[in-house]
Amino acid sequence: MKNLNEPRKTDPNEGEIISLQERRSSMPQVENALMPKRQTEDMREHWKAIQASFVDEPRKAVQEADQLVKSAIQQIEEGFRNQRGQMEQQWSGGKDVSTEDLRLSLQRYRTFFDRLLSL
Repeated sequence: MKNLNEPRKTDPNEGEIISLQERRSSMPQVENALMPKRQTEDMREHWKAIQASFVDEPRKAVQEADQLVKSAIQQIEEGFRNQRGQMEQQWSGGKDVSTEDLRLSLQRYRTFFDRLLSL
């Protein structure tokens, strides 16, 4: 069995293969939460109230659940749009951008893309 604590050995003719976890740990931190903590807590409380109301008004509870999910999706979408917009501003300002800045931007996009696909 391979010792996972050993450094990787790579063929000098090939690039090193880096796992997603290693990439994430080496990149500048991107906000992992999909929404601010307070907003998440408020939505969870709202969900509990919806669940509790099911016995008395099942149809209304399902309608409220649908609206809460819709709202959560919209807020998550807005958060991702804002993050993507911030990344775009870092490289597309119309000024000369160094290759190093572009390399870092591409790494941020890769981390962002991996995060999108992991949902």
